[in-house]
Amino acid sequence: MPAVQPPSRVLVTGASGFIAVWVVKTLLERGYSVVGTVRSEEKGVYLRTLFKEHGDSFSYTIIEDIEKDGAFDEAVRGIDAVEHTASPFHFRADDPQELIRPAVKGTVNVLESIKNHGPSVKRVVITASTACIMWDKGVAAEFDESDWNITSPAIVEKLGKDAPGPDKYRTSKVFAERAAWDFMEKNKSIGFDLVTVCPPIVLGPIMQQVDSVSALNTSIAGFYQHTTTSIQKEQKDRVTPVANWVDVRDVALIHALSLEKEEAGGKRFITSSGPLIYQNVLDALHSAGEYPDVPKGEPGAGKLVKADVFKSDKAIQVFGIKFKTMEETAVATLTALRERSF
Repeated sequence: MPAVQPPSRVLVTGASGFIAVWVVKTLLERGYSVVGTVRSEEKGVYLRTLFKEHGDSFSYTIIEDIEKDGAFDEAVRGIDAVEHTASPFHFRADDPQELIRPAVKGTVNVLESIKNHGPSVKRVVITASTACIMWDKGVAAEFDESDWNITSPAIVEKLGKDAPGPDKYRTSKVFAERAAWDFMEKNKSIGFDLVTVCPPIVLGPIMQQVDSVSALNTSIAGFYQHTTTSIQKEQKDRVTPVANWVDVRDVALIHALSLEKEEAGGKRFITSSGPLIYQNVLDALHSAGEYPDVPKGEPGAGKLVKADVFKSDKAIQVFGIKFKTMEETAVATLTALRERSF
């Protein structure tokens, strides 16, 4: 399909989320016109204020329930491309369907709305996750875009409500991405194509509306817990691989480039900077020298840890991106938290 270029009009779903706010900012700075979907007037007003320098290039529409049939019917009219980021990310669900249902239904709903009411849409980019890719492959395994998580869905099918929280979340992401590709396979004559972006744990400066530490999104809450002086983590937690990591600003840029690069159409992209080991985060912060009060742990111990690696070769080749370093990301993340007195 033809690539989408500025000043095209782009719909960003779930625009008030951690990743989505940066996607909106990146698109606006590249000259796009952006419409964001939010769940409340309050969230929309926050975003209008945040992006006021862009004037009428940013607007918002309220969609309270993305699971409702036809939820996106009006929002996709007159739109040239869609960045679908809206999906729950937490590990607190009792019933797995609390995560699976909105993830899958929201994804299918936006695709159905585009099919029926968005004839001008040329490309859809969906925020997937390495949660869709990781599976029980062994110690220090390597993963690429050919991998699919078969482990978590099997665990959830077997244990239901008793399944671990992370597996419930991962299953929701697997089912949502599968549903998107299945939709494309069943609707080959439609006028748009699909790209899925698969980031791991996303760090970087928060820009979304957050009023307290308890309201931090899951990935930044984990960073806060390891870098704050108010919580004492055990050293074994600091040298246990969490997953891989990436900077939110790199993820947002790849979302934008996924619209612009014609060859991205029909592909999945892992967007990972490398393994996330919090001892390495602490080392990077101390190396930068800006925050000497953060815990030190055991400097250098993280370098000895074997961890899974999610390979971003395809994203680097297609988009020409150079991922931010841990030091850049750690400092920017902590700076944003300290600026809000967290």
